[in-house]
Amino acid sequence: MRGYAKSKLTLYIFIALILGVIAGYLYNVYVINAINTRITTAETAVKSVNASLSGYKDTTTIDYKMLVAQKAKLAGHIKANQSLRDNKLEGFTLLSDIFLRLIKMIVGPLVFTTLVVGVARVGDIKAVGRIGGKTMLLFIAATFVSLGLGMLLVNLFEPGSAMHLSLPDSSLSTDINKSALSLKEFINEVFPKSFTEAMAENKILQIVVFSLFFGIGTAAIGEKGKIVIELLDSIAHVILKVTGYVMKFAPFAVFGAITAVVAKEGMGILSTYAFFLGEFYLSLLILWTLIVLGVFFVLRRRTFTLLDNIKDAVLIAFSTSTSEAAYPKVLIELERFGCNNKIVSFVLPLGYSFNLVGSMMYLTFGSLFLAQAYNMHLSLGQQITMLLVLMLTSKGVAGVPRAALVVIAGTMAMFNIPEAGLGLLIGIDPLMDMGRSATNVLGNAMATAVVSKWERELN
Repeated sequence: MRGYAKSKLTLYIFIALILGVIAGYLYNVYVINAINTRITTAETAVKSVNASLSGYKDTTTIDYKMLVAQKAKLAGHIKANQSLRDNKLEGFTLLSDIFLRLIKMIVGPLVFTTLVVGVARVGDIKAVGRIGGKTMLLFIAATFVSLGLGMLLVNLFEPGSAMHLSLPDSSLSTDINKSALSLKEFINEVFPKSFTEAMAENKILQIVVFSLFFGIGTAAIGEKGKIVIELLDSIAHVILKVTGYVMKFAPFAVFGAITAVVAKEGMGILSTYAFFLGEFYLSLLILWTLIVLGVFFVLRRRTFTLLDNIKDAVLIAFSTSTSEAAYPKVLIELERFGCNNKIVSFVLPLGYSFNLVGSMMYLTFGSLFLAQAYNMHLSLGQQITMLLVLMLTSKGVAGVPRAALVVIAGTMAMFNIPEAGLGLLIGIDPLMDMGRSATNVLGNAMATAVVSKWERELN
């Protein structure tokens, strides 16, 4: 019965995906396309005005001031139409927003309760250190492989030089933070000043740090700690039951999310960026193959059983463009697969902070793509430096909106790649976010199963 329920959910999600693409296409053609045309026309006019403004040396002339006023009027026109488009899509985005809010409601308490119970049951602080050490070594290796593979494939495919796209207007703001993550900001992302604040803002890494301390402290007080462990274990089971209820809404969320993306961007964006999107998804497929092959050497044939178990979670992450939405489902499926609860609850939250392999590949792929688009040649040494920088700056930004774009923006600033190039990525970022979110889920599930096997905690 459980397998039948799982197959039904997969079927419903897949149907929602197809219906979402069809509904999004029709809504784009009959409702959104006219708005998009007005926005594109206004943006073209802004570029023309900017070209005219650049020819003026005297900024006090009447003609120059008229052009400035015209540009401001066009910018207002663009903003008004973008707001109108968002309003037209609100009904669809509400479906995914409701689901994601419900998931966010669950994730914080679920990470805290399961991780505390897991650490407390491990008991020995040396065992916690041993498992944590193995986990972090695995994550660092996975990060290096995904960043390195992204660097290798983007140099092989050269999607930037093949696209021949006109560069976006350098005067337009991308609304993305350009500064790289500083040491102080990294520390702030890792260590909580308030547990309640970390829970309220769903800062997973901070929740993990507090939970580790709380779990070790609970184990250290002996018999008295068992009461706390039993209480939190019961709460975790209640939250997992709630997760089952929330997951029934997943197909509606998938339909709303896919419809909104296709309706907003239109099918035309697929042809415009066909080479880049195709090469990026081919790169993700190669990464998937390497991950599955690597895990096969540890789990053997059970690797394919695990793939079958997590397919719903991967589909949810792909459709909603966030791996966080799949967290409760992955946790449940890993325990069903046979991973010990104490390993799952310890490794999986760490993975969501340190093992985002899909996002890692996108960082090198996206950064070097923009350099190619500007015909900027980066030497092998510079590219390796970029890879090492990304290994450091990418940590601690889990849960930050548009986290991958924030990291790319900071990296671009370090290597003097013009910020305007982000405009080439912003439009298609939702489509790429789907693939990298699904890959993050796969990587974390596989890593947790491998650590369970290493620790002889896989039934």
